[in-house]
Amino acid sequence: MNIVITGASSGVGFEAVLELILSGKHQVIALARSEDKLSRLLEIAQGLNPECVLFPVAFDIVHDDYKDLVEFIAVRFNSQIDVLINNAGVLINKPFAELLEIDFVEMLQSNYIGHVRIIQALVPLMAEGSHILNIGSMGAFQGSAKFIGLAAYSASKAALHTLTECLALELADKQIKVNCLALGSAQTEMLEKAFPGYESPVMAFEMGKYIADFALSGHRFFNGKVLPVALSTP
Repeated sequence: MNIVITGASSGVGFEAVLELILSGKHQVIALARSEDKLSRLLEIAQGLNPECVLFPVAFDIVHDDYKDLVEFIAVRFNSQIDVLINNAGVLINKPFAELLEIDFVEMLQSNYIGHVRIIQALVPLMAEGSHILNIGSMGAFQGSAKFIGLAAYSASKAALHTLTECLALELADKQIKVNCLALGSAQTEMLEKAFPGYESPVMAFEMGKYIADFALSGHRFFNGKVLPVALSTP
């Protein structure tokens, strides 16, 4: 399969890329802002599978121009994307009374608008039967426990959840499935920022494997679903 994944330089995105290239069956374009971390990803990937087809690309889904990216993907993937994993995101941990309007803007840009931009840019390259997988959060899942300091982050992820449900309907005629995994805790830098000192029962590589597996096959069973993936709260 031809796979594009954002937020690939750290955490569960990094681990999902490694899982995808282990089989040797997939071609992966990995996007992130940090060129240094992407170089490290490629180094590790080639160590695990010297024949892997992995293209790391330094790209900011919020601010960069998509024209060159679309051309790059079209050439490498012969104008066909099978899976798009929207994993990129950032987090602000700050009590609501201290949040500035710019904090909400940053969360919405990084966790919602950026995904809107890349989906709009890449849908024309997506094949029938392809899968868009958005990575959401249990903190945005309706009825879940909420936490002080994460209002801006959780609200932005809730927008991504609703977008998932809307796009499943809008892209049905193209036979493109759209789902969202509302992730609970996994041991990552983002978790440490949200809950300093907390240790998750789920390792980043375990969640990365789950994301990779669901991206490849979850759309055979689900469409337009926001699915909770959590062992613990947080």
